[in-house]
Amino acid sequence: MKRLWLLFAQAITVALAVYMVLQAMRPEWLQRSSPRMEGVTPSSAVPVLQAPAQGRGGAGSGSYREAAGRAMPAVVNILTSKALPQNHPLLRDPFFRRFFGDRAPRSEQQASLGSGVIVSPEGYILTNNHVVEAADEIEVVLADGRKLPAKVVGTDPETDLAVIRIAERGLPVIVLGNSDQAKVGDVVLAIGNPFGVGQTVTMGIVSAVGRNNLHINQFENFIQTDAAINFGNSGGALVDTAGNLIGINSAIYSQSGGSVGIGFAIPVSTAKTVMDAIIKHGQVVRGWIGIETQDITPELAEGFGLARKSGAIIAGVVRGGPADRAGIRPGDILSAVQGQPVGDTNQMLTLISALPPGQKTPFTVIRKNQSSTLEVLVGKRPRPQPSAEAE
Repeated sequence: MKRLWLLFAQAITVALAVYMVLQAMRPEWLQRSSPRMEGVTPSSAVPVLQAPAQGRGGAGSGSYREAAGRAMPAVVNILTSKALPQNHPLLRDPFFRRFFGDRAPRSEQQASLGSGVIVSPEGYILTNNHVVEAADEIEVVLADGRKLPAKVVGTDPETDLAVIRIAERGLPVIVLGNSDQAKVGDVVLAIGNPFGVGQTVTMGIVSAVGRNNLHINQFENFIQTDAAINFGNSGGALVDTAGNLIGINSAIYSQSGGSVGIGFAIPVSTAKTVMDAIIKHGQVVRGWIGIETQDITPELAEGFGLARKSGAIIAGVVRGGPADRAGIRPGDILSAVQGQPVGDTNQMLTLISALPPGQKTPFTVIRKNQSSTLEVLVGKRPRPQPSAEAE
């Protein structure tokens, strides 16, 4: 028993001696690795928890940093100014101006803020018409901070789109997506400069597609989203999770002026068509036949004894216009344009506006429940007159 006790004591002594040597010479060998302490750097003053470095994929599937990173360089801030002339008679008096010199105010500057999207390396930028409408000077601020003057290439008030251009080349360009494939529930990002705070990205989903009858524009086919869109976001980009452009942010529904989760973007399919027409012709040329229409509702069909419950009823005809000369009369029901059925007034407007002016086109009308086809020589849609404020 004494011998066993002696062996045990000697073993403990040797173990303690080895521990003391290791503690003095190699203390790191004695540290126990803990999964909760992984990532602690030698420079840490106290033990902290540190997440491992992320790869290029971002912080997991919930991150849209790559989509934002691809789109943000092509989104710009647009600053516009309009000179408001002073009407005070003293400002026109030579003595008054000579006495006060440069301190006499010649005009006041009205400034506004918006966003835009670079769609071509040649400097073409898509934005809203109301952002640049009636501006005397336009300045574009790129994502890298550069400020460049811009000129209006053309505008289309009926879709609230405009194309401006800067002289710079080799610019970052956004990739155009397919807005026709956008579905309710798709995740989208809105990029712009809200309230002038700087470039900002917000996230939401597609809430609805094909929104119309909002009485915002003449031609409406909006993508609705709950991604936050505020003052200054107008003309900015609505992109998908790949960073591709699917819409131009245009308007919000709000009673306070701030975002309440109902925003509207013009589909990129519409924007590209308008842009191509503006660059090619300086404006968008649309067909026109000179009629006023009203949707046929079930109540209207029942009240007037109409056999048809879809289409557009002709409420008025412009005297001497294309429809009048072709024999279309108030009370007729327009059921087809060039063989394509008309479901409502919005569809009718889209079909007619797509017709080239100067071309004879068959229109199918129903009069007293009798269908007939009339040849209409399509005219050119008159351009909307600017409001008195814009002049």
